[in-house]
Amino acid sequence: MSLRDREKLNRVEELKAKLFSKDYQTKIGFRDGFSHTERVDVPDSWQDDTKNSLKEKFFMKTSMFKKFFIFSIVFFILALGYASYVFFVGSNIVSNDNIEISVLGNAFTAGGEDLPLQVEIANKNNSALELVDLVLEYPKSSSTDLSQDTEHIRESLGTIPAGSVKDENVKVMLFGEQGSTRQVKISIEYRVEGSNAIFVKDKLYDVSINGTPINLSVDAPEETTPNQDITLNVKATLNATKPASKMLIKVDYPAGFQFASAKPSPSFGNNVWNLGDLAPGSERNISILGKMVDVFDGEDKTFHIWSGPQSDSDKSLIGVVFNSLGHTVAIKKSSVEARLFINGVYQREYAINTKTIIQGNINWANNLDTKINDLTITAKISGNAVNKSTISASQGFYNSLTNSIIWDKNSQNNLAGVNPGDTGTVTFSLYPLSLFSGGSGMLTEPSVNIEVNITGKQSLEGYAVKNLGSSESKVVKIISDVGFATKALYYSGPFSNTGPIPPKVDKETTYTIVWTLSNTANNISNAQVSSTLPPWIRFVGPISPPAEDLTYNPSTKEILWKIGGIPRGTGITEAGREVAFQVALIPSLSQVNTAPLLINDAILTGHDDFANVNVRVNKSSLNTLLSNDPLLPPSGDRVVE
Repeated sequence: MSLRDREKLNRVEELKAKLFSKDYQTKIGFRDGFSHTERVDVPDSWQDDTKNSLKEKFFMKTSMFKKFFIFSIVFFILALGYASYVFFVGSNIVSNDNIEISVLGNAFTAGGEDLPLQVEIANKNNSALELVDLVLEYPKSSSTDLSQDTEHIRESLGTIPAGSVKDENVKVMLFGEQGSTRQVKISIEYRVEGSNAIFVKDKLYDVSINGTPINLSVDAPEETTPNQDITLNVKATLNATKPASKMLIKVDYPAGFQFASAKPSPSFGNNVWNLGDLAPGSERNISILGKMVDVFDGEDKTFHIWSGPQSDSDKSLIGVVFNSLGHTVAIKKSSVEARLFINGVYQREYAINTKTIIQGNINWANNLDTKINDLTITAKISGNAVNKSTISASQGFYNSLTNSIIWDKNSQNNLAGVNPGDTGTVTFSLYPLSLFSGGSGMLTEPSVNIEVNITGKQSLEGYAVKNLGSSESKVVKIISDVGFATKALYYSGPFSNTGPIPPKVDKETTYTIVWTLSNTANNISNAQVSSTLPPWIRFVGPISPPAEDLTYNPSTKEILWKIGGIPRGTGITEAGREVAFQVALIPSLSQVNTAPLLINDAILTGHDDFANVNVRVNKSSLNTLLSNDPLLPPSGDRVVE
């Protein structure tokens, strides 16, 4: 055996000795290039893993038990602390549930009479209520809304000890219609020891009104037909045991009711009456006459009547409503009807000028399911603006003695007997008078009133006959003739004008513009005149008279005259009104042999207070012709070089 072989054999033996040695440590090589020494313990036999698992579960269960036990102890300590707090401190807590409010008194009263109430407050808490206030809130008038128009009573009760009861006597005065219910809100406001907060306990107490201080009643029809007269008789009786002063009655009319008259006459407007001072048991009666216009079959119209003392701030208003009443009227179609159209329009009031014809069309109809005999239609024409000589009736007779136009079977055969559902039309026309007639003076509130009546006979069983009829009326108001004149001057007027006449190119010539107003029958309000200047005209001023409110806007070249009111008769029976101002013209070569404009169209606007319509008057532009200046020489209007 060679030496080399022996060395290999020794290495093998040496390796075996290391492998079987218990102290041998292996070196594990990794790709990172480092050697890692790890001691590996190899068990001598198989181990029982079941015991280790049970041991781990036991310790896990033991840990959860400890946590639950600790939680239980903490919960017990907290519960014990809370119980101690409730026992030693909690007795001072105040709850609204332990406060009772009781009311001793009548559940009914007469309106306007004192109602005594005893309010009992029981404090069932273990702590006192401090700084207690008793507050009562109830409707001041007949309104049921506690959010407004309420009366307040506040009484200080001091401290209410724990377990004690406090009584307080109060008086309230309620109003309302008989049979209605009013609520009294009873509250206590209090504090508790150690707190600045205010706590509130409420209770509502219902009281029935079994009587009113003023008893209202109305006698009026339950139904009516359009355009028929209707009368409301209102009676007010003082039921209170004490006198009442400055009592008012107010009637709110429904839409479509046209007030005609009342006895006694209203104290304010057409719907408020001052009854004065009333003694117990005294009564007042009011009779109101009117008619329902512009209403239709099937409508319900309600009148509202109010009573109470006069307001301190406004004598036309009721301060506290003692009582109220409503009355509803049903609108029924007339058995026979006649509807009057003026110039093709069906409405209560019209407005026209003196140059417009009044064309009336009366459309009649039989609304019954039976025949109507002897149908007669009458149109009575009245008013201070009626021009009798222009009245014309087609197939009718105009009686100038009674100012009436009549259509009947003598003028139209078909009116002798009108079958169910039959309709027809009769017509008439007239012109209004001139508003100023010289010696007769100026008309005041010029108008034409037209009242139409239709009648007929309905045959009943046997020989009985029922008379049928209906009526309606219209008012035609005449618009005031507002005069507006404009003129341009050079040789006359309030100013001295300068510059050549005829005007020359590149030379300045000034002119005076005058606006004049007049007015006939009706007052005009909110009047003003506006115009503009052409680009080649310069506004010079001044203004005459200086007090007139005339302004010029350089950026828009607009001239505005704020007039305000134009009284009736201005410039006719009263002094006229006018304003004057200056403008300047520097003609251009392009205007040679022309009469350049000095001012554009002027427009007057305003409102006719009687006819209740807006008025508008347009006046054409003015140029250098100066047709109102007699001193202007021939061809003085044409521009020359």
